[in-house]
Amino acid sequence: MKVEELRSRKDVPESSHYQRRSLFKSMGFDDYELARPWIAIVNSWNEVLPGHYYLRTLGEAVRIGISEAGGMPIEFNTIAPCDGMADGHVGMKYILPSRDIIAAAIEMMIEHARFDGMVMLSGCDKIVPAQLMAAARLNIPTIIVTAGYMLPGLFRGKTVTVGVHMMEGYGAWKAGKMTFEELMELENAGSPTAGVCCMMGTANTFCCITEAMGMSLPGNATMASVEMLIYRLAKRAGRQIVELIEKDIRPRHIMKKESIENAMKVCLAIGGSTNAILHMPAIAHEIGIELSLDVWDEISKETPYLTHIMPAGPYTMRDFERAGGVPALMKEMSSILNTDVLTVTTKTLGENLKSAHNNDGEVIRPMNKPIYKEGGIAVLRGNICPNGAVVKQVAVAEKMLKHEGPAKVYNSEEDAKDALLAGRIQLGDVVVIRYEGPKGGPGMREMFTFQSILCGMGFDDKVALVTDGRFSGATRGAAIGHVSPEAADGGPIAIIQDGDIIEYDIPARKINVKLSDEEIRERLKGWKRPEPEIKWGFLGSIYAKIAESADKGGILRVP
Repeated sequence: MKVEELRSRKDVPESSHYQRRSLFKSMGFDDYELARPWIAIVNSWNEVLPGHYYLRTLGEAVRIGISEAGGMPIEFNTIAPCDGMADGHVGMKYILPSRDIIAAAIEMMIEHARFDGMVMLSGCDKIVPAQLMAAARLNIPTIIVTAGYMLPGLFRGKTVTVGVHMMEGYGAWKAGKMTFEELMELENAGSPTAGVCCMMGTANTFCCITEAMGMSLPGNATMASVEMLIYRLAKRAGRQIVELIEKDIRPRHIMKKESIENAMKVCLAIGGSTNAILHMPAIAHEIGIELSLDVWDEISKETPYLTHIMPAGPYTMRDFERAGGVPALMKEMSSILNTDVLTVTTKTLGENLKSAHNNDGEVIRPMNKPIYKEGGIAVLRGNICPNGAVVKQVAVAEKMLKHEGPAKVYNSEEDAKDALLAGRIQLGDVVVIRYEGPKGGPGMREMFTFQSILCGMGFDDKVALVTDGRFSGATRGAAIGHVSPEAADGGPIAIIQDGDIIEYDIPARKINVKLSDEEIRERLKGWKRPEPEIKWGFLGSIYAKIAESADKGGILRVP
């Protein structure tokens, strides 16, 4: 591509162009650099989010690669909140909404300066989906570099990762199954390095999805944050973005219906986070594809579960990497994938997979020897959730795949957690936590703290949870979320009362409260929406008014 054809030149009047050059010269850029493509390094480094702690170093590697290949690297940062820092308190209300803020901030920074391309760096729960949304929206040449996983910890001879074991350890301590000294020992062991939590939470789910979709370089998703392999990959990404600009290869050449389906299948095969059912529709929406819960369920029924990674199984991301990572998994799955789709390598997925090899048939199972015949996520329907609910079925104890029990109803996670710690939740109960959806929260918090303490107390195979909130990818147990319509929208979950009998059958995709349609209608007539907890700021004055329901990805859409 000729210089005069670049966005940074052709879209800007000559008078403005020279002013822009002068402004860049004030920061040390010279004529030699200014004659090159202007490439943004969209970084999300900070000292709040351990998963992004090393991104400053990776950003420097990207800078080197861009310069080597003939581009002019220009770095800026976006916000990047940490789910782990926000768990269990009001801060979690801000996590899902941050996705749309980040995507919009990238849009604003890229468009105001008319960059020619971008390399985006992220690794954690809402930031990777936000960057994919921005890539699809802006449609300029883009590569995403994901941050790499933290090394697993070791606690008394057992492999641990903070995302799974720390909160469960708290529950065990509260139940008298662990001493405080042991809890502190676990705290010190759980996070031996910075990086993305070393299990199949939302963060690693989306690192894998990004690679499966063709938007990051092969192998990136399963690299350790502390090893030079990922630093070298970041330099390659910097060089590769220049080639994408020269060939004018854009995200919408890569992020098509077929590649989105590939990413969904990989998500289901790895037992990925239920948060994918929020983020994938939001990403697809940016390229004009509506992704319903029915599509998820159809694909899940056809996609086997092939990797048993924590929290559902015994393996960590370290094991997954050594087995061959996403390329090895996709090669095993190639019979059900679209392998002729384009990727950021400028080659097709099929070409990329030629050199992939599965080094461990137990960590990455072949298609004819799956751990579970269906994908990790199931979509349930019934009179509690006419528009659907979701559950990570591979993380549910076998005895809890079907259950019936009395409802214990709470209007916030805090109320439910207090009841749990006070011993008011009994074996066999079905806990209902409502008014935690996108509008009702507002912000759709994770019920991670409650569910993790429940598991740590040894109740994960004895008590179920149903909520219009969501869950961490680290969650295990009979945790059914995303109930739609949510309580704040007058969904049937709003009128469930203590003692109502709830029954569900995950293999049959059903969940119901044992009430007649007439009784539900009568209760809804007397229902009044409670006053929201937050009425101010972005959450109260904007987000709660324009966020769609969970079954539509929680996207922002002005009525």
